[in-house]
Amino acid sequence: MAIPTLAEKLEWLKPAPATEFELECAKNIRPGEYEIGVQITNDILDEAMEIFVRSSRSYFGVSGDSMVAIFTAQGDLINGSCGTYLHAIIQPIILKFILKYYKENPGIRDGDIFYTNDALYGGIHNPDQVAIMPVFHEQELIAWATAALHTTETGAIEPGGMPVTAKSRFEEGMNLPPIKIGENFKLRNDFLEFYSVYGLRAPAMFISDLRARCTTADRVRVRLLEQMEKRGVEFVVGLMRKMLDVAEAGAFQKVKSLPDGTFRSVVFNDAIGWRPSLVRACFLTLTKRGERLTFDFTGTSPENPSSYNVHTQAVVGHLANFMYEYFFHDLPICSSTFAPIDFIFPPGILLNPDKLAATSCCVYIGMQTRCATHNCFAKMMFCSAHSWSQVASAPGSQHTAQICSGHSQWNLAVSDVLSFSLNTQGQGGRATNDGMDAYGFAWCAFGRAPDCEQVESELPLTITLSQHWRDSSGPGKNRGGSGAVQQWMIHKVPALLSLCMGNGSKVPLGQPLFGGYASAPIPGISVKKADLKQRMEQGDPLLTLDHRSIFENRDIKGDWKFELIARTPDMYAEGDLLFGFSGGGPGYGDPLERASETIVEDLKKNIISEWTARNIYRVALNSERSKVDLAKTEELRASERQARLGRGQRYDDFMQEWSKKSPPKEILEWYGSWPDAKPLAPIFRP
Repeated sequence: MAIPTLAEKLEWLKPAPATEFELECAKNIRPGEYEIGVQITNDILDEAMEIFVRSSRSYFGVSGDSMVAIFTAQGDLINGSCGTYLHAIIQPIILKFILKYYKENPGIRDGDIFYTNDALYGGIHNPDQVAIMPVFHEQELIAWATAALHTTETGAIEPGGMPVTAKSRFEEGMNLPPIKIGENFKLRNDFLEFYSVYGLRAPAMFISDLRARCTTADRVRVRLLEQMEKRGVEFVVGLMRKMLDVAEAGAFQKVKSLPDGTFRSVVFNDAIGWRPSLVRACFLTLTKRGERLTFDFTGTSPENPSSYNVHTQAVVGHLANFMYEYFFHDLPICSSTFAPIDFIFPPGILLNPDKLAATSCCVYIGMQTRCATHNCFAKMMFCSAHSWSQVASAPGSQHTAQICSGHSQWNLAVSDVLSFSLNTQGQGGRATNDGMDAYGFAWCAFGRAPDCEQVESELPLTITLSQHWRDSSGPGKNRGGSGAVQQWMIHKVPALLSLCMGNGSKVPLGQPLFGGYASAPIPGISVKKADLKQRMEQGDPLLTLDHRSIFENRDIKGDWKFELIARTPDMYAEGDLLFGFSGGGPGYGDPLERASETIVEDLKKNIISEWTARNIYRVALNSERSKVDLAKTEELRASERQARLGRGQRYDDFMQEWSKKSPPKEILEWYGSWPDAKPLAPIFRP
């Protein structure tokens, strides 16, 4: 048995050649039947997604950070209901592995349930887990159904499923290759027992989410069989083939419409785990020639001995988030949309590491590849008369990924990520308007912020503050969307273990476009021995819950701590406070070109501060902040434009000075050689 090679993965991403039976069935789809059939698949998947959300236990599931999908018998994706597009294009790798290696032993039979979470076999990282069911009709394999969801416990060396300190895959907890966990439409008790005793800190949550995946995939299977009985197997097979063909033709047409050229973007990461460390997280050279796109990641920093590495298909999954949200937004979510796209992954970079590498925190590097893709496509699409209006800067991609682990107020074992900060990030500024405030999750555009009362009922927390995070968005002609902030107080338990993953405390991840400004970096803030609980109990009339006042004036007394967003595990006592932030979106265009009347609206909504209005947008307001002094504003902006000319340099002069600079050596340990990011030494992993 062999782990899929890079060549196999890239091959399996592309649709398999059509069989004669598929081609014949597709010919018989009559006019109008195709459109009806596509909508039928949408309805099947949307119903299944509703079941998925309602039956999940973890907050990723409750928030809809999931995907339900239908595949052909050969393993090609034909449609998906996506909270996240992250899994959309890459699951065919898993199915085609099963078809190649498991057909005879252990066999593929009606009623089987397969399960996997191992990134070596086509996944993202081991918290992302997928249940897979074949769809048989009269003993013939017709299709596949899958349900994927992030579960926040894997039995790793740290709670929460994404161990920051993992140096190899052996410290990341449970890594399952595709494995059969059910037969005859029933989960096997021996596997359930195996999962329960593996070392998971919250086995009940894990098993609940596992059952939710299986239930969801089975609902898709049942609905597909109903359509086969009603309309015939030939209709379903022909519909799936035609969906692949239509999507492929549309993808080639859209790619062809873009201007030929070479476009580059470089994105840096400011930490490897809990250590400040600069790496070139993504060096993307995107080449467009005719009907084809090539993503070349040559020049990215070498792999490192941490969990901040990404296997190749996980990079492609991150790119799918951009492609389906912005460029392929009007095409079906299926394998053939990526037919015109090729990839180059040099060996040994952190986007193509060794098979022993830890990758549990891969999403923090993978998102950098999406940010770079935003930037490159913006340059291409802006030249097109048909797609320039879809140009947007990258979404706010940094956040507080706060993990809480211990026992709840109901004495139940819990280990979960607080997903409010994930699902309230700001959208990047767009070509024609602002980014949406608190629009969603950069990894999951359709994710929902969980209900505060539900969080408080299941976890030992009280949410005492939930607001837009003022000045988090990147200024611009069209500003980025605002991020959000919450304040969590440990409540109803004597203590709770908490840690935090993430990046973006020093270097914002998303890049602005065409003169816009970057969004705010994310701080790590906690307060131990806080007096908030006592003052709330006493009804203190001077107590304020405005986040800026709390931070700037220390309105809450206690032992304040300011750190990087990624923080080591620590115990927090009842009454202690944790603050969670979601990143704002970067800006689009010069802030001096922003319509001045919108500044007043932003101030009213507490999206920006007076300081930003005055010093970034150069807007003059009356004393009540209710009206703009247009003449004074124009004077301020003209003065700033003149000052910019004075600060300007010739490019050659700038480069002569800039090329002599280097970051401090202590943060370049895992960068590679400076400045070209070549490997300096081999990686040794325990």
